Amino acid sequence: MNFPTAYLLVSHGSRDPRPQVAIEELARLVRDRLITEISVLEESQIAPVHLPFGKVKLQLPRHPLRWVMKSSPLVGTAVLELAPLPLHQQIQRFGDRARSAGYSQVKILPLFLLPGVHVMEDIPAELAIAQNALGESIRLSLCAYLGSHPRLKALLTLSAKTPPEVAKVLISHGSRRPGGNQPVEAIAQHLGAAPAYWSVPPGLESQVAALVETGHEAIAILPYFLFNGGITDAIAQHLPHLVQRFPHTHLYLEDPIGANAELADIAIDLLLP
Repeated sequence: MNFPTAYLLVSHGSRDPRPQVAIEELARLVRDRLITEISVLEESQIAPVHLPFGKVKLQLPRHPLRWVMKSSPLVGTAVLELAPLPLHQQIQRFGDRARSAGYSQVKILPLFLLPGVHVMEDIPAELAIAQNALGESIRLSLCAYLGSHPRLKALLTLSAKTPPEVAKVLISHGSRRPGGNQPVEAIAQHLGAAPAYWSVPPGLESQVAALVETGHEAIAILPYFLFNGGITDAIAQHLPHLVQRFPHTHLYLEDPIGANAELADIAIDLLLP
């Protein structure tokens, strides 16, 4: 019995356990969404059957393999760094598991927000090694990275505690790869925010200072990160210094995107053809 596709979510990896907990929650949400999506697809493909005594709509799908998959879609997680095994071995193990369960394809979704070296070079190279080891019995394919989805910017919203008229700084990890920060700049422009980066200039403090100098008395800091972790903690720990430097400015630190139903829907859009 051959199922069509298994799905693997690949993240960066962290010594902090919180991102992995959030990724597992996202995988669960994606799995639930896949069941729903496949159910809708099957219902739309139920066809009327002509019998001698008239037309009867039988509740049988045209694609019974998808009907089986509805009950148990295979969704896994893997990490690029800080894991006991390199990513290509994690992919290979998941591929073996999927093949044993009857799947013929694995789609891999990079849970990254920027098209940096990891997305453009490292993950494709690891996938190629895994494909070579697995051979032709199962096919690996790489989806567009999560940050490429145009709906992602809609998840960056102000909380109830933050006035909507405040100035905004969108802070991302940042990429040294040429053009790697263009998505952040585009989202910042869409939000009317100043872009800032943790690893490359311009940094958070310089962007806050520029907004203060132009007369803004309230500034919201929007972390462009999927989940809480070491960098979001460092941003929060830096906030008292900014408050001390700009005592007449109200600073609001928002939460990262988080594992939620909307993010799972975006992942599904990238995973399903």
